[in-house]
Amino acid sequence: MSQQPPDRLAAAGYRPAGAQETVHANRTWWDGAADGYLAQHGEFLADRFIWGPEGLDEADAALLGPADELPGRRVLEIGCGAAQCARWLAAQGAEVVGVDLSLAMLRRADRRAPRPGLVQADARRLPFADGSFEIACSAYGAVPFVADPATVMAEVARVLRPGGRWVFAIGHPIRWAFPDDPGAGGLTATRSYFDRTPYVEEDEHGEVLYAEHHRTLGDRIRDLASAGLVLDDLVEPEWPPGLQRVWGGWSPLRGRLIPGTAIFVTRKPDG
Repeated sequence: MSQQPPDRLAAAGYRPAGAQETVHANRTWWDGAADGYLAQHGEFLADRFIWGPEGLDEADAALLGPADELPGRRVLEIGCGAAQCARWLAAQGAEVVGVDLSLAMLRRADRRAPRPGLVQADARRLPFADGSFEIACSAYGAVPFVADPATVMAEVARVLRPGGRWVFAIGHPIRWAFPDDPGAGGLTATRSYFDRTPYVEEDEHGEVLYAEHHRTLGDRIRDLASAGLVLDDLVEPEWPPGLQRVWGGWSPLRGRLIPGTAIFVTRKPDG
């Protein structure tokens, strides 16, 4: 759920939101929220590839493959934000392109070398040729913010080379059954896990300002299968001892009891 709602916010709740109004709303929202988001989370994310609020670091997890195999690999980060993850990958020697819907987020990318290539694009319509990349990744980017996520999976499959890897992290779907509360109020289920109605913030005229879309684990796996991708692993990071940071609805209290992040490790078959 959003953490820096705009001044125009008049109502928040669950209601349908179409693909195009979702794109328009989230582009505008992230453009407006870029400074606040980076002020709040930038230090935690800087100079690392962090998969989620639990702090799982790609340098340790190697979900994209062994670090010594990254140099020279063509890597696409989808929903890269200010490109912290893409910059870390570039520092490992990968040839990286980061795409994001928000131009404001891209403009706040670190300008120090090594710097990844950056492209403003909708993840549902990637502006790259078939088979352009060996690896694609996304850490809480794009996938939860589209109404038609199957199109993202199909596009990723298209731009991956045979044998290529697609790894993406999202908020764990089970969390949609619970209030977005880091305290005790977030420990009691109040909604059906099977209710796919998106979370929407709107202004006084009913215009969508922000939208986030829920799918079950089964939905996500079916979208991957429909795109011809193979699921190799589903990683659910445990909350690490000693981490006291609260990030929205993520907290040590909840993290000890329910998963906060789901990371899908997939590949495009050879041949």
